[in-house]
Amino acid sequence: MKVRQLSECTAMLTGSTSSIGFEIGAQLAEAGVPRIMLNGRDAKRGADAVARLQKRAPKADVRFVAADSTKYEGAKQIVDATIAAFGELDIVVTSIPGPSNHMPMPFYKNSPEALDALVSAHFMSVIYTCHAALSHLVEREGGVIINLSSDAAKIATPGEAVIGGSKAGTLMFTRTMALEQSRHGIRVNAITPSIVAGTDAYDRLMGNEFTKRLFKKAEEKAKLGVVTPADIAPLAVFLAGPGAAKITGQGISVNGGISAA
Repeated sequence: MKVRQLSECTAMLTGSTSSIGFEIGAQLAEAGVPRIMLNGRDAKRGADAVARLQKRAPKADVRFVAADSTKYEGAKQIVDATIAAFGELDIVVTSIPGPSNHMPMPFYKNSPEALDALVSAHFMSVIYTCHAALSHLVEREGGVIINLSSDAAKIATPGEAVIGGSKAGTLMFTRTMALEQSRHGIRVNAITPSIVAGTDAYDRLMGNEFTKRLFKKAEEKAKLGVVTPADIAPLAVFLAGPGAAKITGQGISVNGGISAA
């Protein structure tokens, strides 16, 4: 098993032109990761994200690939572009692939099309990305996968039956992958936030009467403060680094004290 310093690593992040994915990429670069591949579906947003990240970490070589990780071909395209650009891959971070207009609602009110889109974004994109990346990590005899899940995977939340189910699937997938891949020196963990302020999703939730009532009650329980992307990224940096060399198969909550899930 090879445990690499962050300064020796190449990182690839899906859904990383904004919010949590971008902040993790930026903090990885600030921590010394020299090669970063960002991803999203919009080339203009991607170019802007690259420019913003390079301002924060001028020494990093930051690239972008436009692809949709909710399709296997898109996930493979992201991995292939990373290998083509940098010749190697060590850290994989899966985040939600792009903004969504979906709002939490009672399950029966979802359209069939919405159900497919939710499962694709919150679950299948993780599976596709990990599958496309794993052969490269095995070849490197080590690596790190960090999947963004949610506390909805651990605590039933009204209006989030499909999201919660998908995120729970991500969590169990993470744990099983950790057991399977430990013999290759590959660690697989998940981060499970709850409400995350300073994101497009947060603004949408607070702009809707049903979800605002629901999540405002949750916010009141966050006695340590409502979490932002800047609070989540340091955990990802730690999990990616050598200090977490013996940590795998975990789903770690970052929620400001909303729950002890």
